[in-house]
Formats: sequence, C-alpha cells, structure tokens
Amino acid sequence: MPAISQRGQACPPSPIRKLVPFSDEAKKRGIKVFHLNIGQPDIETPANVLDKIRNTDLKVVEYSHSAGTLSYRKKLVEYYSRVGVTVSPDEMIVTTGGSEGILFAMITCLNPGEEIIIPEPFYANYNGFAVAAGIVVRPIESFIDNGFALPPISAFEKAITPKTKAIMICNPNNPTGYLYSKEELELLRDIVKKHDLYLFSDEVYREFCYDGKKHFSVMNLEGIEQNVVLLDSISKRYSACGVRIGVMISKNKAVIATALKFAQARLSPPTFGQIAGEEAVNTPESYLKGVLEEYVRRRDIVVESINRMEGCFCPNPGGAFYAVARLPIDDCDIFCQWLLENFSYQGQTVMLAPATGFYATPGQGKNEVRISYVLKVDDLKKAMKCLEEGLKVYPGRTL
Repeated sequence: MPAISQRGQACPPSPIRKLVPFSDEAKKRGIKVFHLNIGQPDIETPANVLDKIRNTDLKVVEYSHSAGTLSYRKKLVEYYSRVGVTVSPDEMIVTTGGSEGILFAMITCLNPGEEIIIPEPFYANYNGFAVAAGIVVRPIESFIDNGFALPPISAFEKAITPKTKAIMICNPNNPTGYLYSKEELELLRDIVKKHDLYLFSDEVYREFCYDGKKHFSVMNLEGIEQNVVLLDSISKRYSACGVRIGVMISKNKAVIATALKFAQARLSPPTFGQIAGEEAVNTPESYLKGVLEEYVRRRDIVVESINRMEGCFCPNPGGAFYAVARLPIDDCDIFCQWLLENFSYQGQTVMLAPATGFYATPGQGKNEVRISYVLKVDDLKKAMKCLEEGLKVYPGRTL
C-alpha cells in the first residue's frame, strides 16, 4: 500500500470536529446534545441576504475574476470605510472563506521551513494551514489568569530566530475571546518594524466587542503598512458560515500580486457566495446591534455559571463568542469524550472543544475547554447545568 505523505500525517485533526462520532452516537441513544464545540451561530442570517440569493436570476453561473467580482470588492471598500479602514479594490483578494485567505497569506509570505509566531491558545486550523504550507509555528503562551492578554514583548523577542518571517494574531481572539487593545497592537507594531516581519491579523469577529470596548484594526497601525495582511470573512459577522466567502487585504502590492497567482490556480471564489457577500454589506446596523446584545447575554450566562462552579474559572471575554474555561479535570480530551459517551443529565449532555487542540505546545491546556456560546439563552442555561452536574460525577475530577 502506498504511504501517506509526511505532511498529511503531520496535519492535526480538528479539536472542534473530532468528537462528532461520539455526539452522533449519543443522539442515537436519544440524548440531546448541546453543541458548544463549534462556532456555528444559531442567529438567523440577515433576511436581505437570503432574499438576494433566492431572487438571483442568472442564466449562466460563470467564473468570476480570480480576485473576486469588482462589484463585490467595491462594496467591501464601502464596508471597510464604515469601520475606519481605507482600502481599494486592487488591495484585496476575495477568498473561499477566511480559511483560504490564511493559507494564501502563509504560502505567499513564507518559504517552507520558515517560522511564524502565534500567541497560544490559537485557532486550531492555523496549525493545519501551517502544515499545508510547510512552515513552522512558534507558539508563545498567553495565560488564563490574566484573561489571555497579549504576551510580553520579551516573549516575542525570545521566540524570534533567523527563520522568523511573521507574527499572527486573531482579534478578537478565537478561542479565548480576548480583545487586543490599541496599545498592545502598537507594541506588536514596534517589534514587527524592528525585525521587518509580516503581521497577519484575523479580524473576523470585529463586530463582536463588548462592554463599550472598540476594535482597532492592524490596517491602522502607522509605519508598517507594507508588512500587514488582514484576513476577514462574512461567516460570523452575518451568521453565514456556509456561504464560504472571505477576503485577504494588503497594501503590499507584491503580496497581492503573488497571492493572485494562487487565486488564479483555484480559478475563482464562489459566485453565489459573492452575491450574498455583496448584499450583506447592506445589512441594517440594527441587525448587528441586536446580535451584539444577544451575545452579551449569552456570554454573561456562560461566564457567571462557570465561575459559580466549584474549582472552575472562566475569564470574561472582551469579544468574539468564545470563552476558555479552566476545570477541575485530569484531561480535557478524556472529559469531553466522557460527557458524550458516559454521561447525561435529564436526557441531555454538552459537547465542548478540548483546549489541547488550540495549543501548539504539547501538554498545554489539559484542564481547559473552549466554549462557543452560540446557542439561545435557555439552551445555554441547560448546557451549563449539564456541565455542572457532569463535573460532580466525572471520575477524573481533580478537586
């Protein structure tokens, strides 16, 4: 039998999806599973977007320009102007989800064997994209006790080697929900400028900033305009994950021209997705305001519920719709599987994402889980009750 490639073997399974077979089995046994493992909101996609898709009357579904339709890119200029970012249509490439944009950025800016620094825990699929690109992730740890704030600049300096080519952040952060401040980003700017690195910023959760805090985009960091690559998506903003439309943006003309060659190789982004994305920019502000208020309610239920449980701690996220909680458990992978295989409370259980999959450093996050607060308030309350009762009887409890 032919061997599987080393790259294929090295690619890690998704910590978000790897427990799906166990949740499927639980459902077959009649157990209701509350899915807090994946960032799939139950918020309705804006009506204007769905109406636009339904009422599109194309005679031929053609390839678009490899960088995306000009009409959509012009519409994105309008969107970014509203959030204080100045960009032109020729400084962006529309991608098949934000995921493709991340991969394009990596293979455009780094050679195989070169290194990218990412504060951990981080979005698990960054690891997969790095393996696909043949590059090395150098993690630097952030800590739950200070809410996963940006690690000190000394940690970045220590991690930099002659092979270091880029730093990557997600702001607001997945999986922690931490919102980086302007001051933290300016510290990053200084180190990026000092070492002439790329700065990749995943800003897909821009609209979800809480407690009066404001999002600051890396596109507005002065002095490193040629170093910055912005990665974005409509998936979370408009609860349209299945549309699979994202964008990669840079003021660096060489970056865009090179990424366009990879975009040409995959021909074009989805036609109907771009139609949906273009219409999404017209979504009323009232929609986003209502969604933000709903996520605050959900966040408060999760954080307050966990912090009332004995031996548990959950920092208060400043953005996105995720939280990482520390639990009195021996092994989060075993615990999350146990919840699905061996536990139920009143015919219900909860599916969480083991935090180990969000760390690149082996052994980290063993007593942590990521919670996506993407369910309605009543369901979240029931899910938190399941978690509380599960912790009381879990055989590997450490308190």
